Amino acid sequence: MDGKLIYLMGPSGSGKDSLIEAARVPLRALNCEVMRRVITRSAESVGEDAIGVTPEEFERRERAGDFSLAWRANGLSYGITVEMDQRLNAGQHVLVNGSRANLRQALERYPALLPVLLTVRNEVLRERLLRRGRETLEQIEERLARNALFKDRRSSDGPVYHIDNSGNLAEAVNDLLRLIGINVKPDQI
Repeated sequence: MDGKLIYLMGPSGSGKDSLIEAARVPLRALNCEVMRRVITRSAESVGEDAIGVTPEEFERRERAGDFSLAWRANGLSYGITVEMDQRLNAGQHVLVNGSRANLRQALERYPALLPVLLTVRNEVLRERLLRRGRETLEQIEERLARNALFKDRRSSDGPVYHIDNSGNLAEAVNDLLRLIGINVKPDQI
């Protein structure tokens, strides 16, 4: 594969969708496309531009080999279509909104992928999750506890690049672009 796979991970509420949207135009300048995820969640859900399918449709598509990567997390199923492999084989770079728990599986299939972990301070994460209003207070505390556990265990034997998204989004975008080889000025974002 001639293209580069950028595998972005981070806890719910870390700002992955905001980062991806803010970086979309400069990523295209690097011949890098953001892959839409297929999710067993309503397409009308607030957040990322995903393809919503029923659990049954997801299972059918997975059995048919429609996904390059597929995983389960937080009661949902996620998939990246085989279009990703076609793009990579054609020399195009791709960015996927991946899962921390699925990183080892992704590395087995794509050993040259660039793993990027978007982090955020717990107090900022708690505030974002509360503002989003998708989870109960108990669910938010469970997410924060899982986030702390994840920080303490290694999800990969190799390097995982960290970007702090606790503050200015333009700085996080610039950090992402710098990691994958684009240097931009904050006023270009």
